[in-house]
Amino acid sequence: MTTTDVERRSAEFAVRRKEWHDRYMRAAGERPPSTARGVHHMALICSDVERTIQFYQELLGFPLVELMENRDYKGSTHLFFDIGNDNLLAFFDFPGLGLQPGVESLGAVQHIAISTTPENLQRIKARLEEKGIAYLGPDRGVTTSIYFKDPDGIQIEMIAEPLRIMDGRGLGV
Repeated sequence: MTTTDVERRSAEFAVRRKEWHDRYMRAAGERPPSTARGVHHMALICSDVERTIQFYQELLGFPLVELMENRDYKGSTHLFFDIGNDNLLAFFDFPGLGLQPGVESLGAVQHIAISTTPENLQRIKARLEEKGIAYLGPDRGVTTSIYFKDPDGIQIEMIAEPLRIMDGRGLGV
């Protein structure tokens, strides 16, 4: 794809985004309240429960708050990590199913963005470097985020901005 093609596509998508914005966005005072209370938990799949606990609790600092048998698949473990603000990140293992690593595809998780403080972002970067875990960022003019993959290839973004803030501006305000 040439630079001209990329610029043309970018301009076309900008027009579409404006159409969507004009059609669907409502001013904060005109929006109805959400019918949801929040994300109870996001459930992902891991290949190794202990390795997952070591990564999320020991490396990233997300306390393990529950560990139980999966109610839908006997012999499988369901574990939950506290990622702050009453939000949970959960995992299942599915031993014996022969699951293969996922690939980025439609309907898949592209990344999970988790808010942290600037000081904790620096601590996590140092831990990743200490463990030899590759990360990207800060780059592209974005100075508040790093991206890395967990042991099963799930991409995590640690973002040193408060909830509902992106690139220094409020989301939905």
